[in-house]
Amino acid sequence: MALLEGKKILVTGVLTEASIAFHVARLAQEQGAKVVLTSFGRTMKITTAIARRLPEAAPVVELDVANPEHFAALPDALREHVDSLDGALHSIGFAPRAAFDFMGAAWEDVAPALQISAYSLKDLGKACEPLMGPGSSIVGLTLDATVAWNGYDWMGVAKAAFESTNRYLARDLGPKGIRCNLVAAGPIRTTAANSIPAFSRFAEWGDHSPLGWDIADPKPAAMACVALMSDWFPATTGEIVHVDGGFHSLGG
Repeated sequence: MALLEGKKILVTGVLTEASIAFHVARLAQEQGAKVVLTSFGRTMKITTAIARRLPEAAPVVELDVANPEHFAALPDALREHVDSLDGALHSIGFAPRAAFDFMGAAWEDVAPALQISAYSLKDLGKACEPLMGPGSSIVGLTLDATVAWNGYDWMGVAKAAFESTNRYLARDLGPKGIRCNLVAAGPIRTTAANSIPAFSRFAEWGDHSPLGWDIADPKPAAMACVALMSDWFPATTGEIVHVDGGFHSLGG
């Protein structure tokens, strides 16, 4: 039987075929799941077009994670396509360019990074909860926030908050049988990555990873996300699974 046979999965963050989220959606369908995507505003047309490149065209519902009204409407929007949810992928991150200057950034630059990249995980969990039951799984994507990355600055702080948010979400949703985990992926050259001024510094990641790392291959991270949404991790929550070629395990 396929890994996600009969499951219904919500995938956020699909913008291009290079994104980890797109590969999660593709693999989820290949493993038997029905997939619903989210997008908003001007990117709705882009996501809808990309959705047709999946093995089976997926419906797209509107979700701007900076808009509380969208979260309030999400359960009903999802019920137009599925009667329940077994999994949800949080693959959303944003910081204004000024937030990549740690000492120079103003609060007005930092606030949206924290709201969109961290606080939105709680909102997504709360919105999905009414459709989820025991065995359901929320998975988010992060970049290891245990260290300070040169050039990542307030986005790194947002990722640290994101990882902490996951632990608290796991605490509060655990009694309902809902698991919450993160995949700490190595750097992938995506549209989001291109907005990070210092992303080129990650180019040699594979040279310092025991297993090596292909900066152009999102599939390993996507496979981990799909595995965490399956029934094969029934007692794992509040966890961060590193999919980075082993980079995180080495000292300097």
